[in-house]
Amino acid sequence: MRKKVYVTRMISGEALDLLDKHFDVRVNPEDRVLNKEEMLEAVEDADGLLCLINDEIDREIISRAGKLKIIANYGVGYDNIDVATATERGIIVTNTPGVLTDATADLAWALLFAVARRVVESDRFAREGRYRAWAPSLLLGMDVTGKTLGIIGAGRIGRAFARKSTGFNMKILYHSRNRDEELEKELNARWTDKDTLLKNADFVSVHVPLKEDTYHMIGERELRMMKKTAVLINTSRGPVIDERALAEALKNGEIWGAGLDVYENEPEIDKGLIPLDNVVLLPHLGSATNATRYKMAMMAAENVVAVLNGGRPLNPVNHI
Repeated sequence: MRKKVYVTRMISGEALDLLDKHFDVRVNPEDRVLNKEEMLEAVEDADGLLCLINDEIDREIISRAGKLKIIANYGVGYDNIDVATATERGIIVTNTPGVLTDATADLAWALLFAVARRVVESDRFAREGRYRAWAPSLLLGMDVTGKTLGIIGAGRIGRAFARKSTGFNMKILYHSRNRDEELEKELNARWTDKDTLLKNADFVSVHVPLKEDTYHMIGERELRMMKKTAVLINTSRGPVIDERALAEALKNGEIWGAGLDVYENEPEIDKGLIPLDNVVLLPHLGSATNATRYKMAMMAAENVVAVLNGGRPLNPVNHI
């Protein structure tokens, strides 16, 4: 009898074709997140689950899945999955690292420039017919070239983001658990503690996973340390920044601007951010390129095929 795989959202057709060659595949036909009851029903007889980063795979769901051998997450982050419970029950959890590194780093730069040069605000200004003539003080922004770039988290994406700064002659400060001597040598980057970075950087970009010690790592205290001319960028996970504190800091001019692709309670965005012109808000588009999403889908599917056919997972996040 063919094993059963459930896919929580429509993904690349080629990835689904790969799964279809090996298993009986069911796919959520609707373009929305499954509710709890639907997810419980979906996993009940599944051998494999291919889920998205906004699917909460908690202890109750994992416990309902009596046959489950693999949870393949379509994304590099996996804080949406109770990995400890999966490990207890002998279920392999995988993710899709590497393939979205450049796409996410590119988007962080897009946000940085959009905030620094007030791109979204200026676009709206032009579309609303308010542009009458060039003026010396019209929509002045912040210089990027030659400024100090602060990077919190020097993993794959943080390092890629740093390397993309080379054309802008920026001084690079970074903070991470471990020193990266290769990055220091290549870019003349300097490791600092977090507080020193926040006090000295003109642009701060966050690239850390969501863990107990990174929750609200940027809050009221940290925002007050930053320069009033500083810009904060977050393409990692929403809860690493206290969103309400950020809204207040932006409203009160404690920092100059921010660019966010992720939010503390996605898809909800703190109401204090919505009316502000000095923040650019994107709907979690870090990996949203055709090529990247294709690679993510294929990697997730290949993990499922490998495990359910008795092989080793390509990208395990736990060890069974």
